[in-house]
Amino acid sequence: MMDLSLRLAERAIDLAALDAAPLQREPFDHVVIENFIAPRQLDAVLAAFTDVSGPGSHAPASLHIGAPLALLLAELQSDTFRHAIERKFAIDLAGRPTVTTIRGEIRGKDGAVHTDSRTKLITALLYLNRDWSSPGGRLRLLRSPDLNDFAVEIAPEAGTLLVFRRSETSWHGHTPFAGPRRAIQMSFVTDPATAMREERRHRLTASLKRFARGLSRTGRA
Repeated sequence: MMDLSLRLAERAIDLAALDAAPLQREPFDHVVIENFIAPRQLDAVLAAFTDVSGPGSHAPASLHIGAPLALLLAELQSDTFRHAIERKFAIDLAGRPTVTTIRGEIRGKDGAVHTDSRTKLITALLYLNRDWSSPGGRLRLLRSPDLNDFAVEIAPEAGTLLVFRRSETSWHGHTPFAGPRRAIQMSFVTDPATAMREERRHRLTASLKRFARGLSRTGRA
């Protein structure tokens, strides 16, 4: 097996593109980068995306993650990526833990407008959908809590990265869609206790969903 450090030397993510992209201030601090995953590695990452049954956010530890996707997650959780975020947003994230989740499917009622919790400082969303022709499921960055009052609309296509600073006015949500919608979400949070609480919550939710699916298959629910 190839050494992890050697494999990470061939990075899947384009940090130069992140450094070069201007920070957008409207409607709140954010940056959007298309093709953030190197084309030569994108196919392998998409093929390695695990089967995430049902809606909701899942902790990576609760899923069977293929090697290309595991390496991508390692890059996103690396100090190198953190430093790039710090430079872009002029923020010190040293000692700030991260919470990472994976989504594979959403419901029609998902995507309600919100600002994220106050425990989040910076959130990164990396989309992993091969194509996205649907008008639904497109994330909107909003000027107000009105979903139609948007400054930016982002199709969740493979390799598109959104990073934004959480604030009291970082309103965002997406148009209705039900079905597969793959994404990795990673948030830098205020303290370790918050990270531990969020990780426990996602593990518990995943366990309950697996239990419910098991009951459904046996006809007892």
